[in-house]
Amino acid sequence: MGKKLVLTEKPSVGRDIARVLHCSQKGDGFLAGSGYVVTWALGHLVTLADPEVYDEKYKTWKTEDLPMLPAKMELVVIRETSKQFNAVKKIMKDPAIDELIIATDAGREGELVARWIIKKAGWRKPVRRLWISSQTDKAVREGFSRLKPGKEYENLYASAECRAEADWLVGLNVTRALTCKYNAQLSAGRVQTPTLAMVVERENEIKNFVPKDYWTINALTNGFALRWQDKGSGQVRIFDKKRADEIISRVTGHDGNVLEVKKEAKKELPPLAYDLTELQRDANRKYGFSAKTTSSVMQRLYENYKLVTYPRTDSRYISDDVVPTLAERLKSIAVGPYSAPAHSILKNGIKPTRRFVDNSKVTDHHAIIPTEEYVNLAKLGNEELKIYDLIVKRFIAVLSPAFEYEQTTVKAEINGEIFTARGKIVKSKGWRGVYEGIDTLEDEAGEDEQEHQEQTLPEIRKGDTLKINSVKSSAGKTKPPARYTEATLLSAMEHPGKLIENRALREAMANTGGLGTPATRAEIIEKLFNSFYMERNGKEIIPTSKGIQLIGLVPSELKSPEMTAKWEQQLTEISRGKSGREIFISGIRSYASQLVSTVVNSSQTFRHDNLTGTKCPDCGKYLLQVRGKRGEMLVCQDRECGYRKGTSINSNARCPECHKKMQIRGEGENKLFTCSCGYREKLSAFNKRKEKEKGNINKKEVNKYLEKQKDKPINTALADALAKLKN
Repeated sequence: MGKKLVLTEKPSVGRDIARVLHCSQKGDGFLAGSGYVVTWALGHLVTLADPEVYDEKYKTWKTEDLPMLPAKMELVVIRETSKQFNAVKKIMKDPAIDELIIATDAGREGELVARWIIKKAGWRKPVRRLWISSQTDKAVREGFSRLKPGKEYENLYASAECRAEADWLVGLNVTRALTCKYNAQLSAGRVQTPTLAMVVERENEIKNFVPKDYWTINALTNGFALRWQDKGSGQVRIFDKKRADEIISRVTGHDGNVLEVKKEAKKELPPLAYDLTELQRDANRKYGFSAKTTSSVMQRLYENYKLVTYPRTDSRYISDDVVPTLAERLKSIAVGPYSAPAHSILKNGIKPTRRFVDNSKVTDHHAIIPTEEYVNLAKLGNEELKIYDLIVKRFIAVLSPAFEYEQTTVKAEINGEIFTARGKIVKSKGWRGVYEGIDTLEDEAGEDEQEHQEQTLPEIRKGDTLKINSVKSSAGKTKPPARYTEATLLSAMEHPGKLIENRALREAMANTGGLGTPATRAEIIEKLFNSFYMERNGKEIIPTSKGIQLIGLVPSELKSPEMTAKWEQQLTEISRGKSGREIFISGIRSYASQLVSTVVNSSQTFRHDNLTGTKCPDCGKYLLQVRGKRGEMLVCQDRECGYRKGTSINSNARCPECHKKMQIRGEGENKLFTCSCGYREKLSAFNKRKEKEKGNINKKEVNKYLEKQKDKPINTALADALAKLKN
C-alpha cells in the first residue's frame, strides 16, 4: 500500500500535522513517516501569469495594447518560492505516493493555493480534503478520520479561481489604462476602488457640511432633570432660538404635572459571537489595531497556539455538532480572570439557543470561539492577550443569560409643554457582567438618544405635582458625519448597500457579502494606505489628494459597491454549485473592456499637488512627498523610474512637552527627534535625557501603570515589581 501526501499551506502547520501523523523523518521540503509524507507551500507557490507571458509587447505599458484579454489564463511558478514548488512536485512524481490530501486553510483562498500547485505539478491521482476549524491535535486527528473526496470542493476551487481571474482582468487593465493616460502611478480594482470611493465621499460630506445651531431645554426638579420634547415629532432639539426662549418663558414659575409613569421590564440578549470583521472592528475601536494586525494576531492564535478556531470566517453562529464541545471549551479557558464566569456557566448548565446555534447560518466555518486547548496566558504576547481576551469574553457573554433591567419613563406637562425623564434599575447583570467597567460594546444610539441620558429616579406616581426649581437651555451645534476609522470602514465594506439610492437594489444588497470577504478586507485597506490613496490621522482615515483625484478619474461603475457586491454574490453561487464560471468570466471580460474604453476616452487631467523642489537623483524629475506607514518619504513622480527615499521615521518616543509620538529625521550624527508641537531634540541629547531618567521611577507614572493593569487578564512580572515599589 502506497503513502499519502499531505499538502499544507505553511511550514508551521505542516510540522504540527506531521507530529500528529508521526512523520519525523526530515527531507528536502517535507517530513515523512510510515504512512504519510507531509509537505507545504509558502503561501502561494503558483500564480496567474503576468501580461508579458502572453505577449512580449505587454512588457511596455501602452494604451493601444489594451484591453489585455488572454483566451486562456496561464499559471506560473512564483520565482521566489520556486525551490519549494520543485520539492513538492518531486514528491508528487514519486510512484510510492498514491493519494494527495489537501490540508491547506479550509476556505476559498486555501483551496486555490492547493489546486494551483496540483494543476501546475500535473497531479493525476486521487485527491481528498481535510476540512477543520481548529488546529488542535484532537481536531487534526478527527479531521483525518473523516476526510472528504476532493470533488466535493471543486465548486469552491472554481469560485476562488474566478475571483483571481476577475481581479487580474479588471485590476491590471484599469491600472494600466489609468497609468498610461495620466503618466502617474495610479491603480484600481474591483474592491479597492469602491472602498476608497466611500472614504472620499465621506470627506466631501464633511467638507460641505454646514453646522446648525440648536438648543435643548432642561427643567430641574428635586433629585432629577426633565427634558423638553416636541409634542408632534418627539424631537428634543429646537433650531430656533426665539422659540426656545418662548418655551422657557412659558414654563418658568410653573409646577409640573406627571401625566404618565411607564415601567417596563426589559431584556437585552447577549451579543452574537465574533466573525472576523466584527472582531477587527472591536480591536480597532478598543485598541486601535489595524484590520491587518488583528488578522495576523488571529492567525498566530489559530496556528501557533491553537487557542482559537478558524479566523477567516463570515459566520457568527455555531452548528449543532459543536454544542457537545462547549463544556470542554469552557473548562480550557477557566483560568485567571475567566475562571469565575466560566465555572458559573458550567455550574448553571449550558443553555445554547438559536441565537448562537443555527446550522443554516454557518457557511464554510462557524463563528470564532476558543478551542479545547488549555491556555497558558503567561505565554501570550501583549497583542495576543488583547485579541484572545476579546474572543474569550465574547464566548462567555454569548453563553450567559440576558441583561435584565426595569426602565422607567416619566412624562410630565409644564404649562402646556411636554417634558420627559428616563431611569433604569438593573435587575440582573447577565452577560453585561462580563464587560463590567469596560467600554466594550459600541453605543449605536443616535445623538438625540445620547442626549436623553438615563438617571436615577425617585418613586413617582401619575398625578404627582413636581416642584420645578429652574428651567435652562443649553446651546449646541450639529456635527458633520465622523471620518471613517478602520472599524467603521470595515462595517461600511460589510454593508455597502446603505450607499445605494435605488431601494430595490439596496434591499437586494442586504443579502450579499458586501465588498470583499472577511479574509480580504484587511489587505484591501492596507493596500490603499500603501498606495498613498489614504492616510491615518490617529484612528481617523483621511483620503490624500491622490486618492481624491483617482476617484474623480475612474469610471463611475467601478466606484459603486453595487457591482462588486453582486460579483461576490455570484462567486458564492459558484462555490455552491448554483452558477457556472463561464457566465461570470464572460461578464468580467466585457466589463474590463468597457472600463478601459471609458478611461482612455476621458478628457480629465491628473495633477501632482505634493511635488517638492527636490529632484530625483536617477531621472531628474521633481520628487513627490508622501506619508507612508513608517514615516514620510520622497517618491519619484515617474512610474518607470521608481526611486524612493525615506525622510522621516515614526518613533514610539514621546515628546517631553506635549507627549505625542515624535518623528526621527536626518541621518547619522544629524538625526533629530521632531514633534508636531514644534519641539526639536538631537539624538545625542535625547539619549542623554533618557539615561538621566533611568532609575528615577516617577510615582505618578507607577500608579498610572498599575491602574491600566487592572483590566489585563494576568499580572506580569513588571506589574508585580511596580506593586512592590508602590508599597
